Amino acid sequence: MHFLQNHPHLLEIAYDATHKLLRPFRSWLKPGGAVEKIFVQGEIVSKGVVFNCQMCGQCVLHSTGMTCPMNCPKNLRNGPCGGVRSNGHCEIKPEMPCVCVQAWERSKDMPMYGSEILHVLPPVNRRLQGTSAWINDVTGESKKVPVGWTE
Repeated sequence: MHFLQNHPHLLEIAYDATHKLLRPFRSWLKPGGAVEKIFVQGEIVSKGVVFNCQMCGQCVLHSTGMTCPMNCPKNLRNGPCGGVRSNGHCEIKPEMPCVCVQAWERSKDMPMYGSEILHVLPPVNRRLQGTSAWINDVTGESKKVPVGWTE
């Protein structure tokens, strides 16, 4: 199912439709609730197969060319490290294409969300690991800045 990542426009349409579908239910979707357990299992199955999802709970696929930045050995979300090889592969895993290079290339085929790759993403909130990214996104939990991250 990883081949779907090479069709990022289809995935952004699916993302947008799912987001619009869930938004009216946000008052019923609570982080830590019983419904979240169902969502987590659904995300493990669906996003795991397509994106090799690492269940960070703070999904930014629509901002990274439908390429999961958590697959980067350094978990970088805002562009490649300085060690990208001349062939676009990872410095740590030379057989692996650089996640950020793939994200950049795929974002070019995303008319709705492709420009979001230019936005600086906040650091990963590790407290959300293993929770439902969909519920965190719809309820705004993923946008909350942990104490100590602000001035």
